[in-house]
Amino acid sequence: MGRTRLYRNGELVDRDFPVSDVARHLQDPSAVVWFDLCAPSQDEIGLLRDELGLHELAIEDAFAGRQRPKVDRYPTHLFLSVHAVRYAEHEISTCEVDVFVTRNALVTVRENESYDIAGVRRRWDSAPALATSGVGFLLHGLLDDVVDGHYAAAEALDDDIEALEDRIYEEKPHVGRKALQLRRALVQLRRVALPMREVLGSLVHREHDLVDDVMMPYYLDVSDHALFTAELTESMRELVTNLREAEVAVQGNRLNSIMKKVTSWAAIIAVPTAISGYYGMNVPYPGFEQPWGFWASTLGIFLLSYVLYAMFKRRDWL
Repeated sequence: MGRTRLYRNGELVDRDFPVSDVARHLQDPSAVVWFDLCAPSQDEIGLLRDELGLHELAIEDAFAGRQRPKVDRYPTHLFLSVHAVRYAEHEISTCEVDVFVTRNALVTVRENESYDIAGVRRRWDSAPALATSGVGFLLHGLLDDVVDGHYAAAEALDDDIEALEDRIYEEKPHVGRKALQLRRALVQLRRVALPMREVLGSLVHREHDLVDDVMMPYYLDVSDHALFTAELTESMRELVTNLREAEVAVQGNRLNSIMKKVTSWAAIIAVPTAISGYYGMNVPYPGFEQPWGFWASTLGIFLLSYVLYAMFKRRDWL
């Protein structure tokens, strides 16, 4: 629901009308139309080609599969490809949104329902005074929503990476699989978030009348958000790369500590073993068959064991 809107002279005059009525509304020079196509049918594709006169290459890009985030300029319209993202359970899911921008129409084409267009409509409704900027106003709402989704996913991913860093110092971290999941999610996020800098840069700096003086500060704000997201993902890439190395280093330190303890106890246990073995020989020795020989060996065991224990304890081996 809510797949169409009609603005006239900056005022929202109609919504939720059939997509088949779009061509009739576009005959009015003062009208600005938005309509959304989700997994469009052949008839809706024909509307784009026949009624709006969109370039066949742009239509092919919109329906031919995955596109890299980009903006292409054709004689009568612009074609943009962006990706909305959602982060949950250490995984990134994306939804491609292709956009056709004409003088008085904005067409969004979603590959599925995983991206909720309701957020874009709320942004339009929250700033009705900007609707006089026409298609530039509508496109800004969409790009702002998409970029904010990238930033929210990057923040959540950053929190998970920091939490995983803290887990490395627990007794049994087992962060290998989680680190791999986070690294995969980060790669997917960077693949769709980094090119947004180029997309917004093209819209801001190209010589066209899409972005007027009123909307320019808003586009620059979205561009700043895209740049900040890119910088955040860049810092996270190094953190994710170092997670496994940090875990290996911590495990190595734990192993060294365990080996020191085992070695220390082995040395302590070797004392009574050696003394007992010496006094257990079936030959005459000092104190043979004498009570003082038994007490001397027992005292030697306790004394030497205590000396070794105190020495290892002072060196923090035990």
